[in-house]
Amino acid sequence: MSRSTSVDIRDRKQSEVQLRKAKAALESVVRERTLELQATVLQLRREQEFTQVVVENVSDGVVACDAEGRLKLFNRAAREWHGCDPREVPPELWATLYDLYEADGITPLATERIPLLRAFQGESVRQAGMAIAAQGQETRYILASGDPLFDAAGQKIGAVVAMHDITERRKSEAALRQSEAQLRQRTQELEAALKELQRTQSQLVQSEKMSSLGQLVAGVAHEINNPVNFIYGNLAHANAYIQDLLNLVWLYQQHYPNPVPAVQQEIQHVDLDFLLADLPKLLSSMRVGAERIQKIVASLRTFSRMDEAECKAVDIHEGIDSTLMILQNCLKAKGDRPEIQVNKHYGILPLVECYAGQLNQVFMNILANAIDALEESYALGRWNPNMLPSLGDRPIDSPSGPMITIQTEQVSPSSIAIRIVDNGIGMSAAVQQRLFDPFFTTKPVGKGTGMGLSISYQIITERHQGTLRCCSEVGQGTEFMIQIPVIQIPVSQ
Repeated sequence: MSRSTSVDIRDRKQSEVQLRKAKAALESVVRERTLELQATVLQLRREQEFTQVVVENVSDGVVACDAEGRLKLFNRAAREWHGCDPREVPPELWATLYDLYEADGITPLATERIPLLRAFQGESVRQAGMAIAAQGQETRYILASGDPLFDAAGQKIGAVVAMHDITERRKSEAALRQSEAQLRQRTQELEAALKELQRTQSQLVQSEKMSSLGQLVAGVAHEINNPVNFIYGNLAHANAYIQDLLNLVWLYQQHYPNPVPAVQQEIQHVDLDFLLADLPKLLSSMRVGAERIQKIVASLRTFSRMDEAECKAVDIHEGIDSTLMILQNCLKAKGDRPEIQVNKHYGILPLVECYAGQLNQVFMNILANAIDALEESYALGRWNPNMLPSLGDRPIDSPSGPMITIQTEQVSPSSIAIRIVDNGIGMSAAVQQRLFDPFFTTKPVGKGTGMGLSISYQIITERHQGTLRCCSEVGQGTEFMIQIPVIQIPVSQ
């Protein structure tokens, strides 16, 4: 073997050794990279599984489609609400396939209004209302928000929508509205009942049923009083509970000034500051309304105790004097107003058959109205001591201040007349036309019921077969004239 040949063999062996080393090193690198890749794939698979589990188990529904609009993701909540799994169908079939409706739960949702399709077309959807009414399932009301999806290169790869179930909140709101409607209806019924009772009272005063009316009003007032007391009694507890809740909210705000975004969004949505300020005012107005109803019921109960007196012959002057005695405190001077003078011009009257208690009620109503008119005239500065209303066919005594004049006379063998005159500012013809109408009053709210003169008119005309007239002019005072028979003839005759 030559020397050159020996060198070639040695070089080739060295090359083979180096080649084997390089191969071994490459195989080692490949093994390392393969292990790293396997670890990376495993980590990605675990993260993907974790993400899938999270999406699958969130309480909100999540749906997504790919770049071609094929449905790819329905989490568990979405499957339960829709009643089926996702199907790879074109977007134009989504509305019919999945029973989608507008927020009213009745109007079918148009394809172009589907939140996922809107997001797929590039729109950012926020709080879109809709309803899902899968067959055999309860209609669910949804607020949907979604966005298109893009990859790192900015290419659209699909869209995703998250759906929040507000069915229970709608139920609560509906229940609250129903409760408020029932409360309003109940209040209207109570108001209607009270008005009907007042009308009934006005009608029955003249029909010889005062005792029955008293029992009726007392019974109904009792029935109204029970639910009103129930409402009023519970208002205090409701106020205490609400105060506790408000205190709890305050504590949360103090200790958790920076709540999670979802809580902060809900606080802004419900306008929490307004609710905290308005809720106590709402309870206060409810309490005022309940107290008002209680006062009305108390007034009805008081009125229902009026018993009907029997018809008998009495001294009319005694009835007038007793009424004036009751009103004595009202006639006294008050503040700048001087004392109201009462001039009595009593004629010679026989004993008159009448219902004395009811007739005294008429005197009370007319005299009380005269006192009110004189006080109003003086307060307005429109009272004039030179106003001299006529008394029959002659002027009354010249007054030096506010005055009421009472005159009685026997106008015929079978009838007597009582005139009650004041020197106030008088009233217009329009007021006189409605003077005896039930519930008509010119007094401020809370001072007059509008029933006094109406009941008085019925007592005189129906109960005593008499007449009650009013004569007045603005600036000329007012005169009421009562005329009743001396002997009462039963209505049946």
